[in-house]
Amino acid sequence: MSKLFVILLIIVLSLKTEAQSPHGIKLILDCKVCHNSKDWFVKPDQITFNHSDTKFPLIGQHTNVDCKKCHVDLIFTNAKTNCISCHNDIHQQTVGQECERCHTSISWRVDNIAEIHQKSRFPLVEKHEKIDCYQCHKSASLLRFDPMGTKCIDCHSAQYSATTKPAHLLSQYPTDCLICHTQSGWTKTIFDHNTNTIFPLTGAHPTVACNSCHTNGYAGGTPTTCVSCHQTKFNASTNPNHVTAKFSTDCKTCHTTAAWAPSSFDHNTATAFPITGAHIGVSCISCHATTYAGTPSTCVSCHQDKFNATTTPNHVTAKYPTDCKICHTNTSWVPSTFNHTTGTVFPLTGAHETVACALCHTNGYAGGTPTTCVSCHQTNYNASTNPNHTLAKFSTDCKTCHTTTAWTPSSFDHNTATAFPLVDSHVGVSCISCHTTTYAGTPSTCVSCHLDKYNATTNPNHITAKFPTDCKVCHTPTLWTNSTFDHNTTTVFPLTGAHTTVACAACHTNGYAGGTPTTCVSCHQTNYNAATNPNHSLAKFNTDCKTC
Repeated sequence: MSKLFVILLIIVLSLKTEAQSPHGIKLILDCKVCHNSKDWFVKPDQITFNHSDTKFPLIGQHTNVDCKKCHVDLIFTNAKTNCISCHNDIHQQTVGQECERCHTSISWRVDNIAEIHQKSRFPLVEKHEKIDCYQCHKSASLLRFDPMGTKCIDCHSAQYSATTKPAHLLSQYPTDCLICHTQSGWTKTIFDHNTNTIFPLTGAHPTVACNSCHTNGYAGGTPTTCVSCHQTKFNASTNPNHVTAKFSTDCKTCHTTAAWAPSSFDHNTATAFPITGAHIGVSCISCHATTYAGTPSTCVSCHQDKFNATTTPNHVTAKYPTDCKICHTNTSWVPSTFNHTTGTVFPLTGAHETVACALCHTNGYAGGTPTTCVSCHQTNYNASTNPNHTLAKFSTDCKTCHTTTAWTPSSFDHNTATAFPLVDSHVGVSCISCHTTTYAGTPSTCVSCHLDKYNATTNPNHITAKFPTDCKVCHTPTLWTNSTFDHNTTTVFPLTGAHTTVACAACHTNGYAGGTPTTCVSCHQTNYNAATNPNHSLAKFNTDCKTC
């Protein structure tokens, strides 16, 4: 039993010893890749292991390095892959620990420093490309490349301070040198006030000393308003006095950058009130009595005195509108240019041209004056007796019968103004005979006036015969008697032969208002029934008598 235990223990120990590789558990390789089975020794020329299969391929000078230089113990995975783990940082941590940014495994020497610098925070261009490293990196001789500022002033503070034309330090110029300079050279500034700022220098401004405007330096905030520099000139101006007149402080309204005087202000183009006619030469203060901001442009705001003083006609009494340009021009106050024909919707013609304005404009001229005839001619309308307009209830639209030339004679033409022309016997008939109640809507049918004649006629008797009341069927306006009715042309039954002498009532037994039959038998039934040679009834002859 004890012998069996010993055998098992030896097997377990041998298995445990075999599992413990001196190269660590992470190395998964067949031992014979490096070792031989005879003596376990490693012969470099017999190793079949390829280092390129690892995360760190051996290239350049690394191919000749003794393995133990990197693998200091038998656990190969403990070896570091970063440069700094094997190579001392001769730059003393001034450029970082990524040696591969500048060096390669081929050679430690760096031949493309300029190219590498282009990938830094400060690419080298123009003159900076040719400068020795130590001029900026003062400790470059010690292989130290300490980080430094990338602003121009970080290296060029001496040039900045020494510049006197203009004196940068005294004038408090901005320290961003690239605003005015390039990297090709310190001299020959590229700064252009016209393109580099929002305030182009024109006229007299290019010759002004910079610090005259930049009193608080150049680091932004310099005002661009005219008055910020020209307040003194504004205050000193007396012709006109800008302060008293409360002129706008926006100097460019009236001045240019060429010179303060003369003023370039043009009232015609700069305002909504062009100066023309008699306004030219008027003192500004005459209109701008209080200020130049918000001065009214209405005529009466300046000419109220003329409006009040005018007596021919009296503008105040007549309540004329205060918009003077309706009647006047800016050439002169008199004479008035008002034209009633073109200036209103009521042109003055005929006798209206000589009527005094106040006769129509009884309540003033500010609109609302009526333009209807009767609004002025009610008296004429009421006084007319031939015919009496009031009794006759004539229309109050006087221009129906009258013109503006004169009230009499009337210009009314019944033939053209109405749908009932007056001809023959109607001419000379008193208007009131037809227009018994009014002139609006008078009927134009014959019977509306001639019903008495219709009723009184007995040859033939129109009522008994039930004649139509459309008199013009048988009569003309020339005369009531001598009827013009022609049975042959007016009806579909011409009278021929014995029919011409038959009394009308013999056929029109039921009147004349249509419906009288035109068949032969309707009148000749008796003749048909009485005929015996041959007997029409027995023979059943056709009742269309005109057959036989």
